[in-house]
Amino acid sequence: MVILFITACNPAISPSSEVDNTQITTNEAVQSAEVVRLPLSEPGSFTVGIRRNINFVDTNRNNREVYLTIWYPAIKPDESATEPYLDALADLSSAPYPVILSSSKLGFIFAKQLVSYGFVYVGINGIDTYMHFDKNAFDQPLDIIFALDQVSVAPVEGLEGLLDTQKAGTVGYSFDGTNSLFLSGARVDPEYYLSYCKQASVMEPPLEYWYLNYYCYLSTKWNELSDYIGKDITASEDGLWQPITDERIRAVMPMAPDGAWFFGEKGLAAANRAVFMIQASKDSQYQPTEGAFIFEHLGSKDKTMVSFIG
Repeated sequence: MVILFITACNPAISPSSEVDNTQITTNEAVQSAEVVRLPLSEPGSFTVGIRRNINFVDTNRNNREVYLTIWYPAIKPDESATEPYLDALADLSSAPYPVILSSSKLGFIFAKQLVSYGFVYVGINGIDTYMHFDKNAFDQPLDIIFALDQVSVAPVEGLEGLLDTQKAGTVGYSFDGTNSLFLSGARVDPEYYLSYCKQASVMEPPLEYWYLNYYCYLSTKWNELSDYIGKDITASEDGLWQPITDERIRAVMPMAPDGAWFFGEKGLAAANRAVFMIQASKDSQYQPTEGAFIFEHLGSKDKTMVSFIG
């Protein structure tokens, strides 16, 4: 287990010396006049292509439509255009490439940089937004697994042989970070979640209404949710739901993930993928504590958290 603390904005803020883990601050770097460019901070050597609005239908989930955007190593077209190049020919020179999955929303931020180093980035359109925890929290990680299945068995025309779907990972921020948390192998603990929400309503000092409603809305509709999710996931002998993940997913990168109270200590202990978490100390009044809880209880043998201080 590794925890890295990076001091941002205010070099005077330093991490607590009580944490018995590796601690790294950038005080010296911030105070130095010389700017050091980190490895991988510049784009890699691959040109980036993009395919948009790729549609699949999940017949096992009431014909749920799942639309994809895919960024991939490409051959630079002759015409002068802005990268990523729409529908460019795939660059098979180093194929197959490992696959990263997330919401397309996050893909439009990170995909170009990652693909330039030899990844294929599969984004799922229209996920990563909901007002409070509802069935989306479960549909979205299932969308990611379904997308991985589809690009494995029904490669997009022109991208055949490009993806190494046996080597996949996920990345996500906030809601999408919760998707990555599910895909780490963490399991829902209904008893913990329902107990937390029962106690949360009478906590002192009281939780803000938006936070309580955001988290515990599902506690009022738990039986309905369980029926919707189905016994393949909800039935178990140990009281935990079955993991929502896939053996092809080797590593996950949740950034400020929500959902700690879905899993509790026992559910988080079931996580068995490599996990790289990113937190910020001033994200919100709740998130840093929740992120620390998640990281502490993750069962993954290979786990690292970077926290940006200040």
